[in-house]
Amino acid sequence: NTGGPSFLDAGLVEEPAAKDALVVTDAVQKSVAFNATQTIYEFSCGKVDLKVTFTSPQLMADLDLLSRPISYVATKVKSNDNALHDIKVYIGASTNIAVHNPSQEVSAFMPAGYNVTMLEAGTVEQPLLKRKGDDVRIDWGHMYLAMPENTPGRMVVRERTASLKDLFSGKFSGTKADHQGRTGHNLMLNALIEMGKVDSKEKEAYIMLGYDDLYSVQYFNTNLRPWWNSDGKQDFKAQLEQASNDYQSIVKRCEEFDKKLYEDALASGGEAYARLCIMAYRQAITAHKLVKSPQGEILFLSKENFSNGSIGTVDITYPSAPLFLIYNPELLKGMMNGIFYYSESGKWKKPFAAHDLGTYPLANGQTYGEDMPVEESGNMLILSAAIAKAEGNADYAKKHWKTLSIWAEYLAEKGLDPENQLSTDDFAGHLARNANLSVKAIVALGGYGMMANMLGEKATADKYTAMANEMAKKWMQLADAGDHYALTFDDKNTWSQKYNLVWDKVLKLDLFPKEVYDKEVKFYLGKQRKYGLPLDSRRTYTKSDWITWTATLADNRADFEALIAPVYKYALETPDRVPLSDWHETTDGRRQNFTARSVVGGFFIKLLEDKLNK
Repeated sequence: NTGGPSFLDAGLVEEPAAKDALVVTDAVQKSVAFNATQTIYEFSCGKVDLKVTFTSPQLMADLDLLSRPISYVATKVKSNDNALHDIKVYIGASTNIAVHNPSQEVSAFMPAGYNVTMLEAGTVEQPLLKRKGDDVRIDWGHMYLAMPENTPGRMVVRERTASLKDLFSGKFSGTKADHQGRTGHNLMLNALIEMGKVDSKEKEAYIMLGYDDLYSVQYFNTNLRPWWNSDGKQDFKAQLEQASNDYQSIVKRCEEFDKKLYEDALASGGEAYARLCIMAYRQAITAHKLVKSPQGEILFLSKENFSNGSIGTVDITYPSAPLFLIYNPELLKGMMNGIFYYSESGKWKKPFAAHDLGTYPLANGQTYGEDMPVEESGNMLILSAAIAKAEGNADYAKKHWKTLSIWAEYLAEKGLDPENQLSTDDFAGHLARNANLSVKAIVALGGYGMMANMLGEKATADKYTAMANEMAKKWMQLADAGDHYALTFDDKNTWSQKYNLVWDKVLKLDLFPKEVYDKEVKFYLGKQRKYGLPLDSRRTYTKSDWITWTATLADNRADFEALIAPVYKYALETPDRVPLSDWHETTDGRRQNFTARSVVGGFFIKLLEDKLNK
């Protein structure tokens, strides 16, 4: 055993069950419903039916609620044989939630004096913002398991190996020791809810699972508290009380939101597309942290999960943006504000946008080893234009106009025929004369012209709009490979997804004629594999976020759905039981490392296009 505490059962001996052992019978799962903010399971437990609903109220219109890290686990029980049954519901939460690895010592206890019953746990060490990088877990702050004070039952802290039978029989009642605390490894926070005598009339109870991280990130050497406690005067235990008081209204809001999102996505792109959007929703949001900068600006900082652990990466913000443009553009500004500050403060001195702000959770300056000049400058310009389109004004761009202008000048010089450099698809390696990267620069300059026009700067608008149109014409000549457009300008025996074209359509810049879209979509439909359209002609792997962008280039529902269907098939059939990966192999559905990243917010691009151009 080199990997930490574990058990080995070689199957050499089968021990008979003790006479007084608790007999546990597996429940039979009858259904599962996966919605934007809720996952709902239904089980048959012998003569009792059980419904378990997990709710994470990630409603982006309410930043205080969004930033409050408290989720609900609700249980509804009823008899299925018309008889009365005495029902107890057990819910346990491992204190490993609060550690980086199980070898860390944990302290757990029962706080008193609040209107909710709760258990609290965290590492003894409390290494605040000391650990950084990828594939690391928070090991500072405290986790909470809580239930309304009037809920019949009990809560206790015990070792993981403690007897469930004793817990159910009442031998494990809350004791003075539970209030004073318990220290050890692999502890369990236990909640036993006494549902009482239940017939065919449904009874409900719920618990709350929360986490107070105290300080969330470090931003240019200043530790920042979470948004809900940005003034430092809030008490997390009081937040649990508020979450309990608001339970019914929050669940109702979540149910209404989930229904609306599904209906909108269904109307926009069909059943498979709607299901993909639902899958992406929570993942895209939770890969961020919401805080307030020392300058009083909103910061919504992403973590590059399972790619390199960067914080605030611009080419992570870019693909995730459609989701946030639909539901709250302020959150997209929160992703961009740090990059603007980095340049405008003089800390970043180059004439193009930075790649990132550091390594999560330390946003003290770029740590990625190589710049992506055209990529990141293009991303920031396009997203600024998208915010202007979504809000109907260019006020946000005006605030950063000097910086945007510097980046636009850089793209005007370097964007049409990019030098050998990385783009967001850096896993595929360096590429010179990248046709898709060139599209990004052209669309970015068109977006800059659009914003200049909105700001009344007619000369600048005319100059850059004409420049972008002329560059688009040159691009069509440089990339033309007959029945498609090439991966690079110097090799017509190649092809690639031109997903950056989608912003020409979404922003209605009309830089590229419809024939460009039609030619590419027709070609793509002939290149699909079992689990999707490959990224380009070099390999058979793909990026699912980019496929949804490429599909949005289609001018009819049939072609769109034809490109989306294999992505949904991948999401359902991939053998990798991990949070949705955006980088997978189109031949066998295997993930290619990337896991749980926010970029799946890009699935919402079709919904965004319909919203902005309806």
